[in-house]
Amino acid sequence: MGLAWIEYAAFVAVLVLLTMPMGWWLARCFTSAHHSRLERWTYAAIGVDPQERMGWQRYGAVLVMSNGLLMLLGYLLLRLQGSLPLNPLQNAAQTPDLAFNTAASFITNTNWQAYAGESSLSNATQMVVITGLMFAGAAAGLAAAAGFVRGLARSGSQDIGNYWVDFVRILWRVLLPLSLVLALVYVWQGVPQTLNTEVLAHTLDGGRTQQLLMGPVASLESIKHLGTNGGGFFSMNAAHPFENPTPLSNMLHILAMLLIPAGMTYALGSMLLKRRQGWVFFGASLVIFVGFLALVWTAEQNGSGLLARAGADQQWSATQPGGNMEGKELRFGIVDTALFVTTTTAATTGSVNAMHDSLTPLGSITPLALMMLNCVFGGDGVGLINLLQYAILTVFLAGMMIGRTPEFLGKKIEVREIKLVMLAVLAHPACILGWTALAALWPGAADSLNNRGPHGFSEILYAYASATANNGSAFAGLNANTPFFNTTLGLAMLMGRYLTLLPLLAVAGSMASKPSVPAGAGTFPTATPLFMGLLVFVVLVVGGLTFLPALALGPVVEQLQMLGGQLYP
Repeated sequence: MGLAWIEYAAFVAVLVLLTMPMGWWLARCFTSAHHSRLERWTYAAIGVDPQERMGWQRYGAVLVMSNGLLMLLGYLLLRLQGSLPLNPLQNAAQTPDLAFNTAASFITNTNWQAYAGESSLSNATQMVVITGLMFAGAAAGLAAAAGFVRGLARSGSQDIGNYWVDFVRILWRVLLPLSLVLALVYVWQGVPQTLNTEVLAHTLDGGRTQQLLMGPVASLESIKHLGTNGGGFFSMNAAHPFENPTPLSNMLHILAMLLIPAGMTYALGSMLLKRRQGWVFFGASLVIFVGFLALVWTAEQNGSGLLARAGADQQWSATQPGGNMEGKELRFGIVDTALFVTTTTAATTGSVNAMHDSLTPLGSITPLALMMLNCVFGGDGVGLINLLQYAILTVFLAGMMIGRTPEFLGKKIEVREIKLVMLAVLAHPACILGWTALAALWPGAADSLNNRGPHGFSEILYAYASATANNGSAFAGLNANTPFFNTTLGLAMLMGRYLTLLPLLAVAGSMASKPSVPAGAGTFPTATPLFMGLLVFVVLVVGGLTFLPALALGPVVEQLQMLGGQLYP
């Protein structure tokens, strides 16, 4: 057992070491005054002026409109798949509702998949639509974060930067180079990278052949995790040996998911010239991350009380891993599975190396809660923005307790900022709970469930939490490829992305226009362990009060049933 915590401690140490150079490079990307020749050619090709200064309205409008055009292009290509080249298996076009769901999923950095990629998409759509939108969605989130941090750093300014400059630099300087290097490492580990669609393998019995589907997997896998995307080339995602062949590839997947979100905390400190502030945000995320990691690992290692009473041996020993191994890969075991489960939902990636539907009820609370909080490292760029909204809320509450106008990073927090922050805070649970309630009541929606009772409710709740948090993982006991679920989940993805992002860009614009005020005797310092603890407390309390009733109807009831020795209805 102690070996698990040694591995986890080593993982955290490596993450901290990688955070500093990654954060430094991101800050340099966001603040450099120099445009490379390749970047200037890109600006000319798309017809934009890199010298244009954008206020938050212009910045947000360009982000939304460019994302909308890319989503439309992705939708059209998915609908025309049958007529496109690089489709030797003659895979048909996606239906209108599925194509809408897929295009919305990948442009919003969600990567929810209501289809089996290896058998329903061609190499052309896997590369152009799926991989292409993975780059675009991740770059858009990082660009939004760059604009937000500039809003905090600037004083008396009406602009938060240039969206196109941020987007292009992130692509050329960060995502493409890192993805290329990581893809080569994955190929070394055994991940396929080929335009061949299939290989026919002769089985050991000598009388049969087996069709092995493949394609440009390594290139998709690299941006899938670096971009906190999560969509798999294969329907089994990172549990498939072609996507995740070795323990080393598994650990690289995990580190890649957290590399940029963790680096963004250091980049914030560098851009604000307040490194301690960046480490406070890193520490707050890490504390919550470790707490939920301990929860899922303990729950899965303890196993199921029902199986124990049935006589199954779930004890750890030198010859067996013990615990709940249902739905898990033997080559990863419970320790690495628990770390993957926590990371993929903390970083809102959605990649999975195990069946989340097979987690114990107590263990399933970890992925659900992390998606509901949506700020523990989080997705590329947007995770930091979501954490900063809670930081603003924290200083507001602290200011109200001492009777002073709250201040954050030298700016006064006033009515406008709090209204915008609360709009973003409330939009997230309203979307999750609203769509979940609709699905629970919609005629015929329950026919998509493989389970009834609290576990069936958890499957629906998980789906809309995953869509709204732009995560993309699933319990997988839900058949989501129906017109109702494709449409409502697609709408949840769009609402979860833009109804939270745009109000917070407005906060950035408001903060940029404010003059900086010197710290006074009543200023609550935010670069301290005290503030970090208070921030963690506010995140957990706000999330707990909002979502605990829904969790009580699903995994909590299911856990009580298991403890009572009852079979699930």
